[in-house]
Amino acid sequence: MTYTPHGRHLIAGDWIGGGATFASEPAQGPAHAFSVGTVALVDRACAAAEEAFWSWGYTPRATRAAFLNAIADEIEARADQITAIGCQETGLPAARLQGERGRTTGQLRLFATHILKGDYLDRRHDPALPDRQPLPRPDIKLVERPIGPVAVFGASNFPLAFSTAGGDTAAALAAGCPVVVKGHSAHPGTAEIIAEAIHAAIATCGVHPGVFSLIQGGRRDVGTALVEHPVIKAVGFTGSLAGGRALFDRCCARPEPIPFFGELGSVNPMFLLPAALSARGAEIAKGWAGSLTMGAGQFCTNPGIAVLIDGPEADAFTTAATAALEPVGAQVMLTDGIAAAYRTGRDRIAASAGVQAVLTSMCDLRNATPYLFATTGAEWLANHALGEEVFGPLGLIVRVKDAAEMMAVARSLRGQLTCTLHLDAADTALAQDLMPVLERKAGRVLANGFPTGVEVCDAMVHGGPYPASTNFGATSVGTLSIRRFLRPVCYQNLPDALLPDDLRG
Repeated sequence: MTYTPHGRHLIAGDWIGGGATFASEPAQGPAHAFSVGTVALVDRACAAAEEAFWSWGYTPRATRAAFLNAIADEIEARADQITAIGCQETGLPAARLQGERGRTTGQLRLFATHILKGDYLDRRHDPALPDRQPLPRPDIKLVERPIGPVAVFGASNFPLAFSTAGGDTAAALAAGCPVVVKGHSAHPGTAEIIAEAIHAAIATCGVHPGVFSLIQGGRRDVGTALVEHPVIKAVGFTGSLAGGRALFDRCCARPEPIPFFGELGSVNPMFLLPAALSARGAEIAKGWAGSLTMGAGQFCTNPGIAVLIDGPEADAFTTAATAALEPVGAQVMLTDGIAAAYRTGRDRIAASAGVQAVLTSMCDLRNATPYLFATTGAEWLANHALGEEVFGPLGLIVRVKDAAEMMAVARSLRGQLTCTLHLDAADTALAQDLMPVLERKAGRVLANGFPTGVEVCDAMVHGGPYPASTNFGATSVGTLSIRRFLRPVCYQNLPDALLPDDLRG
């Protein structure tokens, strides 16, 4: 069954339309009209979220877990419709959206299971020592408590897993925080049908309707009003460095500054060490080409940079990567704007001093084709702009003269989501030298693989030093992400009747 969007906002249980509209820009199929978000709607949604917090923030963990599972159930009940509208709006293939839907429901269920265990609460207890000399010690207990309403900005490149009911929303709800989502205009119909699933789960579970609201589209004043609203206590964001930094600065400039958990950009460099390059350079090149072009390169973990020592093995790697990339045809990008930005980034790299074009192609309109460039370690170190992300299937090979220059390239990196080592046993010593640098630069360091594909699990970290993210102590993927929306509270000498349920007994 085809889903036809109605184009309204969901504000605390009410579907609200009227006023100005904008038209979606689907990759295929008909466009639809959606109501434009307003500052007044932001205020209404935030007020409802604050009211909902007085119940939702104090619900038993079992209640929150049941709600997360109910959202997952309702999403699965709309599976075919979600895939259809998602394909129309984004141009992503059905298999990709089906997998992303599974990831979305999987993380909802994972968070439900996780909070039931209670480990995330970090409960601590120092019993009273009334006879301690020279002074007695009081009874002191600690537990993590929810912070209040959270604003979430939908991501362009993940219409499900990082948007309406994605990781930020799931983590905030699991923590006990109501959520106000600003939908991304690249996929408003997909946002709407997911909001309908959440709305149905609210009715099934009988929770306060202010626990979730969706505001579609809108100009910059909507996003600004959301991050500046006094009841909002944190913001989750996945998007561009420029857009994220602007919102981050506004969060810091508020009368009450709040944390901004932004994932902003990364080139995810790979370091190909000599023994691995000699033994299986062609194999690594083929894998890199597949990772680089997966989903038209529209992954925040896209490995855009390959660093290797110059020589015949580097020549062979370049030849193999070119051969693997040449047959890749044009792919539809998520929006016209993203496609235009990709071409701008391509032109910037091509025009940089000391950069050689290895593979060029032709792309226009909303399409992307792969490009491959090469430069030297010296040119990389002299031009920091080469380390800026190009969002799409573009690769840059950095040929360094020796291990020392490879180390210099590693040290020159800005914060990354991932860094990858391709190594064999004979490369261990060099890898050991690189590791202290790479773990300072990235949130995830991996060996002999490719970073596209982020496992949703307890140990995953999807974040890193700036500009990979704005908070190096956090992750937006995995169960640790729940901790972003909690704060520790200490209770001294309180009777059980006044303690949170999770501390009683």
